[in-house]
Amino acid sequence: MMEQDETPGDVIPSVKDEEIEEEVETTELIDDEEEDEEALPHSEILDIFEEGLALLVQDPLLCDLPIQVTLEEINSQIALEYGQAMTVKVLKADGETMPIVVVQNASVLDLKKAIQRFMELKQQREGGVKYVSWRYVWRTYALVFQGEKMEDDNTRLKDYGVRNRDEVTFMKKLKKK
Repeated sequence: MMEQDETPGDVIPSVKDEEIEEEVETTELIDDEEEDEEALPHSEILDIFEEGLALLVQDPLLCDLPIQVTLEEINSQIALEYGQAMTVKVLKADGETMPIVVVQNASVLDLKKAIQRFMELKQQREGGVKYVSWRYVWRTYALVFQGEKMEDDNTRLKDYGVRNRDEVTFMKKLKKK
């Protein structure tokens, strides 16, 4: 039974009042977060992010990565640790070996893109901003594994027999007469 002071309408508004108060609190929290985000300039956010990455790189799993590491490189190292990726050593004509990380079922095209990314990051870190015509590079050079040219971009590396830590040679194509 209801007491005389209560009416059926009194119960419903009190529930709605609580919902409205929660919405107001949520809106105030969102507004506070937006103000906090606006309070930091972009450069400071980048600094905080870079500090966090630097801490991550101190982990024994990630210690081989460069100081100016990218999120992509961290993800690649983690994928390597879990066996989801492999390292292909690409040997250039000058004797330099590039450790390129690709997923286990990568195609030749994926390897080529990873080589391009590796070289771009290397050039950025060394301070030289050079333009490389990758179209020219892939028209002039081929990737060779155990004497076989890897010409079909859609073929998977494992179909050529490439496994983790195998060496692929970056070799100049012979001109056809």
